[in-house]
Amino acid sequence: MRHTLSHTPQFYVTAPQPCPYLHGRAERKLFTALGGDGAVELNNTLSRQGFRRSQNVLYRPSCESCVACMSARIRVDDFKPSRTQGRVARRNADLQRLTTSAWATEEQYDLFRTYLDSRHADGGMADMDVFEFAAMIEETPVRTRLIEYRLGPQAAEGGAGRLTAVCLTDVLDDGLSLVYSFYDPALGARSLGTHVILDHIALARAAGMPFVYLGYWVPGSRKMDYKARFGALEIYKGGVWREIGDPNSHNDEAHPLSVDPIVEQVTRISLPNGATR
Repeated sequence: MRHTLSHTPQFYVTAPQPCPYLHGRAERKLFTALGGDGAVELNNTLSRQGFRRSQNVLYRPSCESCVACMSARIRVDDFKPSRTQGRVARRNADLQRLTTSAWATEEQYDLFRTYLDSRHADGGMADMDVFEFAAMIEETPVRTRLIEYRLGPQAAEGGAGRLTAVCLTDVLDDGLSLVYSFYDPALGARSLGTHVILDHIALARAAGMPFVYLGYWVPGSRKMDYKARFGALEIYKGGVWREIGDPNSHNDEAHPLSVDPIVEQVTRISLPNGATR
């Protein structure tokens, strides 16, 4: 079904399907194509309104009777690691970071498959083959980097080293957006997922960027609990960014009548200068 109030861009809504985060719920997404000369500006503008990128599409949850999914970001200047996060950073001080262009390799895909088979064997990506993986990495109309984390003496000497974690990262005008990350599940003691976020905070701070975007936080979903453990966290709720406060205070329920119709949601979306409704 298409909902469009303008010539550029056009917004669409997906059919309901089972929610991957909350059992018994149905999810629906509002999305628009991302491409052309205005792709970078559109990605920047809509990311500040809770949208996320997947290849050449920008999307945001737009469920019929639930508003649990909320975009989350960390204020870089205000962030202070917890004691546990400080230990994670020290534990992974021997990892070498390598920033590359968004180009997929078989080595990355092997790690990706190991990660999925261990952590998300029943998820939506479980059947992704190497060609689909390459498309996820390489199909990007915006400024995107692939950040690898490697371990071993070879990595320290500028060689390949053992690939332990990978993050596909968009470079926005106001921060870094973690599009997708995966890591070696055999190295669970290292808390590599936490390390990747901490390292992105360090990268954003060094570049003078105010935010690190983490994707969606979903209260009540164990898969998303880790995001609420980061300090200086904001969530996009009710059309504005606000402090998360007590994570337990956010009600993941919504009466159907409290969810605005799709057309009204589209009307309130701010577009880059020059775009029309």
